[in-house]
Amino acid sequence: MRAAWVLLPALAALSAYYVYLPLPGAVSDPWKLMLLDATFRAVQQTCHLIHYLRLSHHLIVLNYLICTFDKLKSVSSEDIKITDAVFDGVEVRVFEPPAEGDESLKRSVVYIHGGGWALASARTSLYNNLCRIMAESLNAVVVSVEYRLVPEVCFPEQYHDALRATKHFLRPDVLAEYSVDPTRIAISGDSAGGNLAAAVCQQLSKDEDLTVRPKLQALIYPVLQAFDFNTPSYQQNMNMPVLPRYVMVNYWIDYINGNYDLAHELLVNNHTALNVGRALSFRARLNWTSLLPPSFKKSYKPVVQTTGTAAIVERLPALLDVRAVPLLADDATLARQPRTYVLTCENDVLRDDGAMYAKRLERAGVPVTLDHFHDCFHGCMIFTVWPTDFSAGVQTRDSYIKWLDENL
Repeated sequence: MRAAWVLLPALAALSAYYVYLPLPGAVSDPWKLMLLDATFRAVQQTCHLIHYLRLSHHLIVLNYLICTFDKLKSVSSEDIKITDAVFDGVEVRVFEPPAEGDESLKRSVVYIHGGGWALASARTSLYNNLCRIMAESLNAVVVSVEYRLVPEVCFPEQYHDALRATKHFLRPDVLAEYSVDPTRIAISGDSAGGNLAAAVCQQLSKDEDLTVRPKLQALIYPVLQAFDFNTPSYQQNMNMPVLPRYVMVNYWIDYINGNYDLAHELLVNNHTALNVGRALSFRARLNWTSLLPPSFKKSYKPVVQTTGTAAIVERLPALLDVRAVPLLADDATLARQPRTYVLTCENDVLRDDGAMYAKRLERAGVPVTLDHFHDCFHGCMIFTVWPTDFSAGVQTRDSYIKWLDENL
């Protein structure tokens, strides 16, 4: 009994030490975020151990656990019809509001989920709930794309899946089948899904054979570049839940089929050093000193290596491929993009990716809304249902849907 009185406080202290993280004072629901992050870290460490023992790939195990324990409460919306379909070989989930008496055409959103190109699903409750709420709030047909994931496939297959499914939906006969107005379609996605949405939108703008094009694109804390892992937001939030810098670098490595041994070189920008000739032409397109406002730049300094490792880009050409890195697109491509919404969070390594893209689009003449949240964190928009219910999630989701409602 005496030993138990000693052991219990010790375990409590260790648990508190594992859970506690110093967070910015303005972050929303800090203790809940610490608990969420601690859960993520514990699960990820278990998955990495399984990977180390060569029992399975850690991302396969992690995704299995996510889907197995995905038992969150579903949003009640009995009027929304949900069906699974296949668009040009790509699985999708379609959310349809009830038909109106006048049988008027509906607006629509093609939604591409996040998860580092490796996790989550259009069928998980987090995205199922989001898409149901969108369909109901907007009275719109929402198509959620179930692209294939790492490690089953790597770049450019996720991009091709998203592009094929979107182009199939944009066919006049398919739009007619779902009673969708071809002039009121948005392409949207969060995080890695925002990356795919931006890349798809860029490609659609170049396709001269398309008869239907998206009216809008809406990008939620998108990941848009692997050129510079030392932007102010990467430096400021390098240890911030739920997406520390090293985790984002590892997602990139998995996506472009690289080796984890390259992580350190990427972290210090050796792959885009001044002696890497292939990177030089892109540098001006990602000059954050001219693209970010002073409130984002703060006192951070650029990290530009004089001498780096050119072989990295030779081995991993996707690092400079605009289909993977939409922020590196040329000005002519950006000028063809539709009206754009970009949501960013202060406590997010990807904050500056979104802000730089918004500024480049604006300079190219595209109407842009940059919706920045000072107290929010990466991934928050899908966390709106107990036990992962955050005020930041409701706040960002409502702002995003409001913009779509006013502009679509």
